[in-house]
Amino acid sequence: FLIYNGSQLSNLPSLTNQSYRPSRPFLFSIGVINRKKNFHVLLPLVKNKKYELLIAGKNDDHDYHSYILESAKKYGVSDSLNLLGTITEGEKAWYFKHCSAFALASLSEGFGLPVVEAMRMGKPLFLSNRTSLPEIGGDVSFYFNDFTPDHMQEVFNLGLDRYAKERLENKIIERATQFSWKKAAQQYWDVYRSLY
Repeated sequence: FLIYNGSQLSNLPSLTNQSYRPSRPFLFSIGVINRKKNFHVLLPLVKNKKYELLIAGKNDDHDYHSYILESAKKYGVSDSLNLLGTITEGEKAWYFKHCSAFALASLSEGFGLPVVEAMRMGKPLFLSNRTSLPEIGGDVSFYFNDFTPDHMQEVFNLGLDRYAKERLENKIIERATQFSWKKAAQQYWDVYRSLY
């Protein structure tokens, strides 16, 4: 019997005077900055300069943090990358609300809470096909089967096109309702009641 986690995203998206405010459309990703999160593979998605890539999260691996910056130089996208570090709940909600898409190419996830948070805003979701991500993203997300730039760009372009043509926003928001703390609490209560 499987009980999913819920999600709690601030209902008050807000940036402060110190917050980074993107100057053009942006892709958003979030998680602890370490190798298993695989953030560097997202860089080619902003090579055309149409988007910025914002990555939020605590720096847990200084070598990997440096590697992301070096990779951005290699792809010529240093001016399109912003590593935000730790952000507030209000900032996180603002970035989810205003991003053009959410991207998470992680190699290792427990539950994938940021995916549900992005779903609550109805955003296009671009995820790796690893670990729990396909289970959480379901049929409303687009998946990277490998991390070669050409494949990822194709998935991204086709996904954005399908998102717009099929008007997937409401379907994505509806899927997010499957992951609520109220529902999880009720399911735990049902399990406990079944024991006596």
